[in-house]
Amino acid sequence: MTAPMRPVLLNSCARAATAEELRYRIDRPIRPRRGARVVALDELAARVVRDVAAQTWNAARFYLSALRVPANGAGGGRAVVLRSVDRTRTSLDTELADADVVVMVAAADGNGATASAIGRACASRGIMAAGIILGDARDVRDVVSALRPHAQVLMVTSDEQDLSEVLTALRA
Repeated sequence: MTAPMRPVLLNSCARAATAEELRYRIDRPIRPRRGARVVALDELAARVVRDVAAQTWNAARFYLSALRVPANGAGGGRAVVLRSVDRTRTSLDTELADADVVVMVAAADGNGATASAIGRACASRGIMAAGIILGDARDVRDVVSALRPHAQVLMVTSDEQDLSEVLTALRA
């Protein structure tokens, strides 16, 4: 016969009941992220990103557009230039130097080629890439297909508030 199980109280994980249990409690606060980068890939996404950027965040930076331009190097490839909420421009490479997560936000007309370039840049640096796609699942199939290979996390939602919720969960 087995002994009956003690119920786990809702607050039992939050407080140590004995001195021995107290030894295992971690009292340090969770450190915020080094830097989340949020990039809008189209006009609807830019409106949502602008609204979310007006909230208070730890180290998140917000970009209203991403543009692929010819690279200056001898390789002849294309670089990604980001335009921030305050309209300054910076390169994706510069922003990824101290980022630990990139969230790409798109609607049905999101730029798949730019999403691929951002995703590949994140993957080569070991930076987590996430995609939030705004709209009905039937209307966003093309942008889902473009983001799927490059995002470890992909969310399709019709609730624009979900971007703020995801960033809060990421401690952005």
